[in-house]
Formats: sequence, C-alpha cells, structure tokens
Amino acid sequence: MIADRARFRNAKKIERLTGYRLPELAFSGTMLEALCSRLDYDSLDYGVRDQILGFFNDFLRCSCKDSPLCGCPEKKFSKKVIELRENGLDHRQIAAFLLDEYGIEVFPADILSFLEESVHVLEAMSDVARLQGKEDLAKKTDEHIRLIER
Repeated sequence: MIADRARFRNAKKIERLTGYRLPELAFSGTMLEALCSRLDYDSLDYGVRDQILGFFNDFLRCSCKDSPLCGCPEKKFSKKVIELRENGLDHRQIAAFLLDEYGIEVFPADILSFLEESVHVLEAMSDVARLQGKEDLAKKTDEHIRLIER
C-alpha cells in the first residue's frame, strides 16, 4: 500500500516536541498516536503546523472506535493519491503536491507502482462485475481505469 511508503519530512521536529523517538513513516502507529494525542501544535512553526493540521484533517478524522489505528487513514491516503491522478496530475506532480500540502515524501516511482497496481485491481473488479452481470459496476471501474491511465 502506498501509505507504507509515506514519510514525514519534518519527523525530527515532531519527535523533538513529543520527547521520544518516532519513525519517519507517516502512517506508523506511533506517529499517528503522537499526532492525535501528544503533540503541541502551537510549538510548531507555521508552515509545518499547517501541513500537520492538513494531514490530520484529511486523513485522521474518522469515527471508528480504534481511530487512528483503524486503517481509515491509510485508505484515505490511497484514495487521495488516486483522486489526484484522476484529476490529471502525473506521479511526479502527485509527489510534489503531497510534499507541499502535507509535508509527506513519497518517491514518484512508488506512486507510479501504486497506480499500476490499482489499475490491475480495477481490471480484475471489472472482469468479476461483468461475470456477475453487474454492468454498472463494470462501467464505473472502466472509467476509473481510463482516468488513471490517461
């Protein structure tokens, strides 16, 4: 999953504020818990605080009992990457957007691999939908494939 490749550029700043070592991985359990409970956002400089709050608002807000360790943040991140691609950004532009918007670094090659895997999954879904006579679902998946591959 693409969320496993996402790293915070400012992980060291977050680590200093929490007072203990944190992994750079944006979606690691320790990092997510630190962002949700132990971080004094007012101590961050404006740019980093804005990125962390954007990350929090876009990926960590859910009503699950086990939040933020429920899996929703990773799914939302994957969905965001696909939405950015469907809106016309290429893998390099997606990487630049994620860095600017959230302070998250993801290699463009990892994004490209994720998008290719997503197309394969959608193709399988389309085939199964057709076999089951669900043409509406097949058409929706075909449209997503078209938007990702363009």
